[in-house]
Amino acid sequence: MEGLTSEQMVAFQEAFLLFDKNGDGCITLEELAAVTRSLGLEPTDQELNDMMREVDTDGNGIIDFQEFLSLIARKMKDGDGDEELKEAFEVLDKDQNGFISPTEVV
Repeated sequence: MEGLTSEQMVAFQEAFLLFDKNGDGCITLEELAAVTRSLGLEPTDQELNDMMREVDTDGNGIIDFQEFLSLIARKMKDGDGDEELKEAFEVLDKDQNGFISPTEVV
């Protein structure tokens, strides 16, 4: 995606893979629900559906990597994306060691 460094692309790919539990290259509603709940959030079914609709631009019921990148790009363009990403990282980094391990997102 235009304007992203190779380091950012790698980081976003890793983040995408945290959501894509079965490794099929897309995030389903169920995977979105599992990850948000693992972060301690308790979105309602309606909130989950709203999140999915916001990101799933082609309306096929799944989020692919390009749609995920579009969301990240929008957040970064809004100006508060860095802070939101930092907060999300801190939530995922449960042992606060500066790294997110697979066990921290299960």
